[in-house]
Amino acid sequence: MGRVEDVAVVGSIRRAVFAASGVALLASAASAQEALTAAEVEQVIAQSVHEARARSRAATIAVVDRVGNVLGVFRMTGATTNVRVVNNPSGTNTGLNGFNGPNAPQLSVSIPSLELDTAVSISKAITGAYLSSAGNAFSTRTASQIVQEHFNPGERFTPGGPLFGVQFSQLPCSDLNVRFSDGVHGPKRSPLGLSADPGGLPLYKNGAVVGGVGAIADEEYGADTNIRDTDTDDDELIALAGTVGLDAPIDIRANRITVDGKTLRYVDRGTGALASSPAAAASFAAIKGLGSLVAVRDYYLNTAVIAGQAYGTAASGYRPDTAGLYAPVNAFVLVHSINQVPNQPRFDPRAGTDGVNALSAGEVRVILRNALQIATRARAQIRRPLDSFAQVTVSIVDSNGVVLGLARTVDAPIFGTDVSLQKARSAMFFSHASAGSDLAATPTNLQNTSIANYVTAARNFLGASALTGQDAITDRAIGNLARPFFPDGIDGAANGPLSRPFSQWSPFSTGLQLDLVFDNIGTHVLYLNGPLLNAQGVVLGATDTGVGCTGLPVGATTGINRLANGLQIFPGGAPIYRSGALVGGIGVSGDGIDQDDMVAFLGLHNAGVELGTGIGHAPAATRSDRLTPQGVRLRYVNCPVAAFLGDRSRNVCDGK
Repeated sequence: MGRVEDVAVVGSIRRAVFAASGVALLASAASAQEALTAAEVEQVIAQSVHEARARSRAATIAVVDRVGNVLGVFRMTGATTNVRVVNNPSGTNTGLNGFNGPNAPQLSVSIPSLELDTAVSISKAITGAYLSSAGNAFSTRTASQIVQEHFNPGERFTPGGPLFGVQFSQLPCSDLNVRFSDGVHGPKRSPLGLSADPGGLPLYKNGAVVGGVGAIADEEYGADTNIRDTDTDDDELIALAGTVGLDAPIDIRANRITVDGKTLRYVDRGTGALASSPAAAASFAAIKGLGSLVAVRDYYLNTAVIAGQAYGTAASGYRPDTAGLYAPVNAFVLVHSINQVPNQPRFDPRAGTDGVNALSAGEVRVILRNALQIATRARAQIRRPLDSFAQVTVSIVDSNGVVLGLARTVDAPIFGTDVSLQKARSAMFFSHASAGSDLAATPTNLQNTSIANYVTAARNFLGASALTGQDAITDRAIGNLARPFFPDGIDGAANGPLSRPFSQWSPFSTGLQLDLVFDNIGTHVLYLNGPLLNAQGVVLGATDTGVGCTGLPVGATTGINRLANGLQIFPGGAPIYRSGALVGGIGVSGDGIDQDDMVAFLGLHNAGVELGTGIGHAPAATRSDRLTPQGVRLRYVNCPVAAFLGDRSRNVCDGK
């Protein structure tokens, strides 16, 4: 028995030392404040162009920094500009499937052929940058693997991808992610959300992610629906050539990371498959005759490439919490853009706007601190080295959707900033008494999809009281209801009430999630091309989509709606209650969906115990895991079994 205990102790010590060294490396990489120089941006573009020529392709190539500032967009002569979103494999185009093609979905107004190559390349580059950190390097191929109806794509009778729905984050209508006109301070929005089309990769310097590169050389914007084969993808290889010299450390690439026992994908073919030698690429000055830098409205207006911003400096929009609001956690906060109040926090804790039960600023701070403390104890799922702690962003909203506070750990991936807020709002919204009436009041979108039909479907599925505030709904439960098969992963089963039927479903046509923001995305794409006239003489694209997603009713006092940066449908968000009354939501996004669930759930629980003011979770009798539509129990949260580093506690969420 003593020997077993000794082995356990030694193992614990080894894990602690390894974790400490990993944290030290992480802190060094995150605090290095590395940034792309203009010369390095030119190098990335020149190497990508060199590979494109070697493959007899003409590409559009974009480079961004870690927080989404576009540093250069280069279109080669002859590059295809009117890229279209792929058709649905079933042949039934809904959502964005077929957009910009001859078989485009029927809209209430006809559209001319649009230039989408710049929007696609920027979206790919942003995805490579936003999904990556000092502990993981993910590509758009990785994204493709984790957002589809099965994990892995091409398999049958397996659940949906762990980040199912993340593609509709970083939206152009987000009220969190800022616009070029707001100044250089990030994080920036993405023209098409996050991309699942191979051809977007992160860029690194000295172990720190400093940006991303995206390339499009073909006519289709899609996803890899079958990862059982190995593709030779021109877009991916063109972007890969651009990363040489600024490539991700080998040990943190997606193919070194497993989820549910499955290895993630980074690229299908490595640098050995390149048709060129990046070291032999001509200088940027020498390739100007092969194409040109192109302006992209409200993203990139320069005639020369620009240098990136260093993450961790106020100019990037992220900096350390110098006020120590969340001590002992060394947190990072967002700061205002240069056009507002430079270097001042955007989301310091504030009181709620929703009446006598509203969260106080002090309560918001305590919830955020407790959630961050749980994260620093939690074992990350998608981070190297093993036994690193989870890096996350945490958002708190009130029951009107107003942001009351947002804070993060030092190296949390950038995508989680917007996603954590989506999750907080989504859990709050679906638990709100006005959820059904708000959805029913949302206008039919430009694709003639009635949002009210989802309310009917939900009530047919869950009962007449659904979406009236009687049920406490988490993001995990929303995800249960938003899958094309219910239960998730059971091929041939009917869709959940928030999803389109599988015959119409794809990563570009998810259901309520996309239908709520379809008009925002369409308006933005038209704006990037506009103003222009369609065949009927209608002026399109004169104005951009507004700040604030969806057509949900806007609050009279807040000026926003409850889902102002869009709906999110994968786990990590929970509603917040005071003595049984809904007062807000908490959302967490970072290093694994079960970890996100646990940080949100335990962070709120522990804060409630500390505060003693009635703040906490919904009464157990109202939680979504008491609902059993079609005999299948919905979930509330799903916490890791062995959750904490250096701690043998198990099932840590039980009974809370």
